[in-house]
Amino acid sequence: MVAAPSLIPLPLSVTPVDAPGLALTAETEITGETDAVAALHGILLDLDLDLGFGLDRAPAGDGGHVELSVDGDGDPESYRLEVDASGVRVRGADAAGLFYGVQTLGQLVAAADAGLLPSVRIADAPRFAYRGVMLDVARHFHPVETVEAYIDRAAGLKFNHLHLHLSDDQGWRLASASRPLLTERASGTSVGDDPGGFYTQDDYRRIVAYAAARHMTVVPEIDLPGHTHAVSLAYPELTEQPVLAPHVLETVEAYGGGIPTHGEPYRGLAVGFSSLRIHAEETYAFVTDVLRELADLTPGHYLHIGGDEALGTPAADYAAFVARVTRIVADLGKVPVAWHEAGAATDLAPGTVGQYWGFVTPTDGMDDKTRTFVRRGGRVILSPADAVYLDMKPTDDFPIGLTWARGVTSVERAYRWEPVEVIDGVAEADILGVEAPLWTETVRDLSDIDALAFPRIGAAAEAGWSPRTGTHPDRTWESFRARLPVISRYWRRRGYGA
Repeated sequence: MVAAPSLIPLPLSVTPVDAPGLALTAETEITGETDAVAALHGILLDLDLDLGFGLDRAPAGDGGHVELSVDGDGDPESYRLEVDASGVRVRGADAAGLFYGVQTLGQLVAAADAGLLPSVRIADAPRFAYRGVMLDVARHFHPVETVEAYIDRAAGLKFNHLHLHLSDDQGWRLASASRPLLTERASGTSVGDDPGGFYTQDDYRRIVAYAAARHMTVVPEIDLPGHTHAVSLAYPELTEQPVLAPHVLETVEAYGGGIPTHGEPYRGLAVGFSSLRIHAEETYAFVTDVLRELADLTPGHYLHIGGDEALGTPAADYAAFVARVTRIVADLGKVPVAWHEAGAATDLAPGTVGQYWGFVTPTDGMDDKTRTFVRRGGRVILSPADAVYLDMKPTDDFPIGLTWARGVTSVERAYRWEPVEVIDGVAEADILGVEAPLWTETVRDLSDIDALAFPRIGAAAEAGWSPRTGTHPDRTWESFRARLPVISRYWRRRGYGA
């Protein structure tokens, strides 16, 4: 019996073939359709610099070939990959499928024994259409180069959406032509004593283009109406005084950072104290200006309005606000996305997508709020904090990360959950996909991102891409644990934390 290769995320079908494999040499050549090769050639060469079998050299003999093509056969993002002694054939149903097939090829190459690829047939397609990672650039600002590096890491695991959390109490991170004071006055700080920063609109376009070249769609988030203390630095007339409720003071006591003061930079970790002025029409003029610019800059379908932890906003005001703002987004031609708390409003814009950040076992009515989005014709993105929040500590003694999501989140805990079993009444067809957020209260740079994301990001990738738990013999924790050391070597070879 020929063993199946170790791959993450687990493909739909892997059939080892008991036949000679392909010996990779400096003569191995990339061939195939001109457009397909041109689109992927740079990425293949980048892989080759890490993996070292000479794809950038002119063929000088019989080293087999890597043939790339897009043939339109199959579901979106699907691909077929075959390896035998004569070469490799990667056929995508579309350009994205071909790209994902190349990522699988990279893993096969990394695991190859002495440059010998095993003979294998792989047929693969994603389970969910939306497979996302989120990077918080508000608590700590991360430069364009870091965002691009994270895109590379995520795209290699077949994630296809990058959710950017662009605003929070600690800073506003995207320049606005209509509201220039946001970055002039509200972008200079981060958590603690660390510096801030912001993206120019050209920076943002660069991120969008870099992601698109790797078949990732950027989903920008402006968090409203809470998490808006930074707005008070630029436009204090639009924001309320901080609500210093007991939960806020408890957070300040636990994490430090001082008491938030209206109009002064906030560098702490407390949440739920800030709010826009809900009954002021100038608030909605501000929101419309900012979201219109963001919609114009963003070619993707989705625009995220936040909505989480707005504990400084009265419940009725909150419901009225999120209902109105989801309609503003819809009128701009985008699909509104909001954290699950927005499901408290029963008149959200039809089709609004809800993002669930509660626990694998829901509490406090989080599940009923999430069902609201389905009742309104929308779908759900699952981000259970105790499974796929990559900023949770993986072990008790880990130097960075937090533990509020029911303690540490081990790799096993990150793997052992099934999306369709989280929210009663939310069926497979109601789930748009899975997203793994990485909040950056304790995360200062790319090395911190890598330290927390890997290897648990592989578990999140499998939850979004691979067959449902129980429907495939290798969709198990035991199989994932066995595959992980091989893929970890690939990650390390590429310079990723693992």
